[in-house]
Amino acid sequence: MATFLVAIALLILGYIFYSKIVEKVFGIDDSRKTPALTQADGMDFVPMSWWKGSLIQLLNIAGTGPIFGALMGALYGPVAFIWIVVGSIFAGAVHDYFSGMLSLKHKGEQFPNLVGRYLGTGMQVFVNILSIILMILVAAAFTASPAQLISSITPLNFTVSLVLVFAYFVLVAVLPINKIIGRIYPILGAVLIFMAIAISVALLFNGQPIPNLTLNNLHPGELPIWPLLMVTISCGAISGFHATQSPIVSKTLKKESDGRKVFYGAMIGEGIIALIWAAAGMTFFGGTGGLQEALTLGGPAGVVNEISISLLGTVGGILAILCVIILPVTTGDTALRSSRMILSEVISKYLSFKGTGQVFLVTALVSVPTFLLATIDYSFLWRYVGWTNQLTATIMLWTATSFLMKTEKQHFITGIPAIFMTAVSATYIFYAPEGFQLSYPISLTIGTVLTIIVLAIYIKKIIETRKPKTKDIKIA
Repeated sequence: MATFLVAIALLILGYIFYSKIVEKVFGIDDSRKTPALTQADGMDFVPMSWWKGSLIQLLNIAGTGPIFGALMGALYGPVAFIWIVVGSIFAGAVHDYFSGMLSLKHKGEQFPNLVGRYLGTGMQVFVNILSIILMILVAAAFTASPAQLISSITPLNFTVSLVLVFAYFVLVAVLPINKIIGRIYPILGAVLIFMAIAISVALLFNGQPIPNLTLNNLHPGELPIWPLLMVTISCGAISGFHATQSPIVSKTLKKESDGRKVFYGAMIGEGIIALIWAAAGMTFFGGTGGLQEALTLGGPAGVVNEISISLLGTVGGILAILCVIILPVTTGDTALRSSRMILSEVISKYLSFKGTGQVFLVTALVSVPTFLLATIDYSFLWRYVGWTNQLTATIMLWTATSFLMKTEKQHFITGIPAIFMTAVSATYIFYAPEGFQLSYPISLTIGTVLTIIVLAIYIKKIIETRKPKTKDIKIA
């Protein structure tokens, strides 16, 4: 139990202290007007209070990730606590802050445009494709999963449920942000927080001891911790998906100092939620073996339902069903909205018309493949979200590092986690079933070599930036 309480305290302290360091390095100025004020359009650029923005950001980035991912990561044992705490404070929250604040700095630009500014046009083209693929995969997976649950607890069949969920996605994607997202999502965000707090309190007084820290790998399937844990628990530690969501909320901030509370704070909140569910998974089933058996029988949704009903009774069961439906829906719809924004920035260079016509056209372009993919097994889709997600996070961290280097600021706060995530992404894709399926030692070797190459390039850039600048000497 001590490890769990210390971990929560560290996450809170990380927000109180480290977030201020990150904010200082970025450099804010509340005298500058934000895009929400200078570009207000009643659609995407709409001023909102920071607390409302924080709850919307939390709901947008959460999905089922900090619950389902944390439960899967709990199979490795209490070592998962370390990744959630360290990842959230020094990687995930930093990643989210810079993705949001760089968007704000550049008039609400989407993630691919930010990449183009700091990593070049070639990388921007690649990230445009990568981001849209990631958004479509997430939206498709988060259309199918709630539709399956709705069809299992109501008279509606899967097809009808799928159409209803997707129709809602399209509606949210085309409506002004303050119509549905701005009004309902803060309430749903509060429900998510309430459920996490209720579960944590029940855990503390349940009589079963929450496991304390051990570095041993307790995974029943003996899967390696590195780099699988870092991909399994992405939401709740660091997730590239957040880089596509932060610009949605950056368009609503009234002042730059709100960014620390909205972007850094929401990620710490997600880390706490992930920590609570990881602890619940380890504790409730009497160890990782019992958790594995429960996951095999009922999947993550079944585990959430069992824990919630047992610890919180009927109310817990209702909350569990609501969360398993609401969380993917409220992330899938903003994924579709984000893909619409990203594609709009791409085609605006070639289309002369804007406004409502462009919104509907671009939404249609991303909706068709999303709906078609939603008709297949969403668990299959989710396999390909993991690595794409963490590769996106890696690119965002390098984008932030390039920004800090070009502005001669302390780039190590993003550079170090960027190197770490480079190693994660490079190793994982060679080992994973959805990747090259190489042996673990070979995957480690290739991942290490690729990381060393990237590190060498980084060091070279550092040396170049530290060279004294020579001034032109005029000869009389």
